[in-house]
Amino acid sequence: MNKAIIGKKVGMTQIFDDKGKVIPVTVIEAGPCVVVQKKTVENDGYQAVQLGFQATKEHKLSKPEVGHLKKAGVEMMKYLKEFRLDDTATGALNIGDVVKADVFAAGDKIDVTGISKGKGYAGVIKRHGAQRTPTTHGGGPVHRHAGSMGACSSPSRIFKGKIGAGHMGCEQVTIMNLDVVKVDAELNMIAVRGAIPGPKGGVVYLKNTKKNNRVKNTVVTVSTNPQKKSARG
Repeated sequence: MNKAIIGKKVGMTQIFDDKGKVIPVTVIEAGPCVVVQKKTVENDGYQAVQLGFQATKEHKLSKPEVGHLKKAGVEMMKYLKEFRLDDTATGALNIGDVVKADVFAAGDKIDVTGISKGKGYAGVIKRHGAQRTPTTHGGGPVHRHAGSMGACSSPSRIFKGKIGAGHMGCEQVTIMNLDVVKVDAELNMIAVRGAIPGPKGGVVYLKNTKKNNRVKNTVVTVSTNPQKKSARG
């Protein structure tokens, strides 16, 4: 069954597993989230649920948002996010239900989506890893510039998508196939192995991973080739 929840990045720390190994984890305050809207194939053409996270005051929301939440009969929520879930997950949720951190369990594989940290205006070397120009033979004070990138008289322009200086970061990033190391239902905390995008306090979205994690065949078989030692006994 597909599962999803909205959370807030608390920060990074480290915990120890049963064997005493250190595991770097990111702590996420996940939920509680309220089901605000439920979409079905009959009415909308697809299965989905909209979750609300973090209660707020009514005057901090727009009139359409207030009307949308009042129609659902739930309290005012600051963040809304729609998740496309399968029939099993969508059928088990109704408007007003609360989704908590214990919807996930230790060992689950998840995808975490967030807005990366903004780095401001950056050049091509920092932003795209471009190479600087030669420092000798009249290079001049332009060693970290992009250099010549335009074509000749035809087409007399730079094609779209060419690397250049500009706003770095502050983009939606999804880190896939992360491990859920620990879940604390009382504190609404989920510890995820590794780093996730965004600053401390940034809103993130957790969902079952789309990766196909197949279990490898670990059974050791004995060779029947008489030329091998294992087959000769």
